Amino acid sequence: MTATTDIVQKLWNLCHVLRDDGITYLQYVTELTYLLFLKMMQETGEEAQLPEGYRWGDLVAREGIEQLEFYRSALLHLGSKEASPRVQAIFANAQTALKQPRILKKLVQSLDELDWYSAKEEGLGDLYEGLLEKNASEKKSGAGQYFTPRPLIDCMVALMQPQPGELVQDPAAGTGGFLIAADRYIKDRTGELFELGNTEQAFQRQKAFYGIELVQDAHRLLLMNLMLHGIEEGVILGDTLAIDGQGLRRANLILTNPPFGTKKGGGLPSRDDFTYPTSNKQLAFLQHIYRGLVPGGRAAVVLPDNVLFEDGQGKSIRADLLDKCNLHTILRLPTGIFYAQGVKTNVLFFQRGLTEKGNTEQVWIYDMRTNMPTFGKRTPLTRGHFAEFEACYGADANGRSPRVDLGEAGRFRCFSREEIGKRGENLDISWLRDESLQSGEDLPEPETIALEILERLRVATQEMEALMGLLEE
Repeated sequence: MTATTDIVQKLWNLCHVLRDDGITYLQYVTELTYLLFLKMMQETGEEAQLPEGYRWGDLVAREGIEQLEFYRSALLHLGSKEASPRVQAIFANAQTALKQPRILKKLVQSLDELDWYSAKEEGLGDLYEGLLEKNASEKKSGAGQYFTPRPLIDCMVALMQPQPGELVQDPAAGTGGFLIAADRYIKDRTGELFELGNTEQAFQRQKAFYGIELVQDAHRLLLMNLMLHGIEEGVILGDTLAIDGQGLRRANLILTNPPFGTKKGGGLPSRDDFTYPTSNKQLAFLQHIYRGLVPGGRAAVVLPDNVLFEDGQGKSIRADLLDKCNLHTILRLPTGIFYAQGVKTNVLFFQRGLTEKGNTEQVWIYDMRTNMPTFGKRTPLTRGHFAEFEACYGADANGRSPRVDLGEAGRFRCFSREEIGKRGENLDISWLRDESLQSGEDLPEPETIALEILERLRVATQEMEALMGLLEE
């Protein structure tokens, strides 16, 4: 066991102490972020970023109710204009959920006693990501909805091959997994950036990675994560499907896993630059993504099945995508890898064309879902599970490597643009016989089947409501 995994386990075990105070897992990680930030500023010698009198030593020096009251006032002060912009953003609207002085004392003492020397040697960023991963794997926390499994992120980043000097965007940034993995990929190939010139190094740290996150608690975790990985904040708090998203620079590479569901309140995105208004969040995000690429730019995006088959605006958006981009590869993901059970997902890999028409000539689909185990705690997803797909995908980031159609018995097949047109632009294509269905084993739970039916009905209802709204206007 490394020092990092040991510390993560110790920190996670502390959350049991907080159960008496009625604190949720996500509140705990947020609380821990406030305290860890103060402690890490001390450990890394960067306390100058904090106003005097509101540092780790000032918290440790107090006891009992005085310590808790000081902590509450410190959170307000650190979110004010007296602090640096980064500190302000991390502590914006910060409030403690702690009610008992003894619990704060226990957290402060436990943080002080950790092996910080070893943690710094191994990387404080790894420690913090380990904590976020622990939170996401805990189903009760609900955090898995915005935490993409690391093996999937690493697969997508490896295939997209981010390069120094490229603008890399995540318009639904969550806790920053894609941006940090892209940064790590580049650092591993440039001697931690030292093989680059000073100007190029500065670009990588200050401008290369950017995006938007909608949820404030996720945004503060994200800022902390970026900081500990040496990336200066480029991710704003805002709504990609509103005016904030319109202002984002076009990217060379977009890596993202947009949130599931419809826009809050069932309304349409409040942007006037979408050709096809829709209340379906994923379809709206998909428009943002392919419109937000520079000519020749590329994207890898996690999207649920309804994006592949939905009629109406869905069909128009897919046709637009196939025209403007070369949608060269779809990876059909196995079930059970996301918190929202019953949601079936895919990764779409595409490149923006140099023209606006006829860019997709064929789509290759890899079925990693049929006759695969249901992943979860009993069968964890690993990078090794993607090895066969990565070999089929090939070495070229834009899907131009030589490929072999494995036929009806194989997992990798090619479908021409003409075939897809005959299917009504439906990309929800499967061909393998599901052995579990033939044997009657491993059928989805009735609850899962019901969820899938409800999801299709809900999407159809939302589209009808949106259409009625447009007609009334």
